[in-house]
Amino acid sequence: MNYTNLQGQVANVKPHYQPSAQSLRLIILLILVMGVAPSPALTAGCPARCVCDDQLVVQCAGQHLTAFPTDLPLATRQLIISNNRIVELPPLQLNYLSDLVYLDCSNNSLTEISMSTFGNLGKLAYLDLSFNTLTRIEDRTFGPLSSLVMLRMTDNPGLLDIHPDAFAKNSALQVLDVSRNNLTVLNISSLIALPTLRSVGLSGNSWSCDCDNEDLCLWVHIEAFKFQDEGQTVCRGPPDLQGQRLGELGLQLRSRCHQGLGSWDYLFFLAIGFVIFAAGTVSAWAIGVVMVLYERYVKKKSEQMDPDDEVEQDTGPGTGGGGGHHANPRGNGNLKNTGHMVV
Repeated sequence: MNYTNLQGQVANVKPHYQPSAQSLRLIILLILVMGVAPSPALTAGCPARCVCDDQLVVQCAGQHLTAFPTDLPLATRQLIISNNRIVELPPLQLNYLSDLVYLDCSNNSLTEISMSTFGNLGKLAYLDLSFNTLTRIEDRTFGPLSSLVMLRMTDNPGLLDIHPDAFAKNSALQVLDVSRNNLTVLNISSLIALPTLRSVGLSGNSWSCDCDNEDLCLWVHIEAFKFQDEGQTVCRGPPDLQGQRLGELGLQLRSRCHQGLGSWDYLFFLAIGFVIFAAGTVSAWAIGVVMVLYERYVKKKSEQMDPDDEVEQDTGPGTGGGGGHHANPRGNGNLKNTGHMVV
């Protein structure tokens, strides 16, 4: 700004307004500050070589950073640190960003992450860990990310293993992409339990289409609509199945892996047979005991009934039946006598 012109403009002010020299200096300072000073939202706590805006987005992409940026605004909502050479995500610094919803760490040199890495990022919805050097995903690595919707973890050529419970707590997860890694097997026990999962990327891995991946192949076969790259998700082995799509082998592996019985199967059947035999023996013994007791009860009951029948037979003739018995001989005698007399 031209100070001579500014002083000339002030001198041309109408004579009835004569500001003091101190007032002029304050006005000039205010104009300079308003003209060149950036907004506080752009400068407060913004890391070196990064750009921060009033939308709480911190952009640090492609700045040749070798360490996680410091002095990040605590209210940061989006953090983009892609295309650098960062080797570690420090939990102590990262977990201060409790309002973070978007984190792009792609194309760096990250070698490992753990559950403590994301311990306080309960609002994080998008996470990109693609193009790094990860080798293993541990148990419940993403467990604290209860709001995670999209996880991209592609192009980590050293990634060989993902723990079965790595995604067990991510009930909001909708999109998972683990394409172009070096995975050979994948335990899907926790994945199939995710209620909102609708898209999975598996292509470009070294899948082994044997009995260890039977459930994975069957899952791809049954829910092929979830696998956007299903046509490129193929087997690397064994040799007779190389190049075939996982979804085509689901039923084939099911029949192949269960056509014979192993030693544990025979032990199971032996145990079941013993239990059935023991149960049958005990049941037969119990039925026999019940039958014997019932027979004895019936016999005892009949013995108690016989004396009562004899008493009834003895007392019955004295009341009327006996009179008839004594009268009959007389009657017969009379008939005989009468007959004799008639003759």
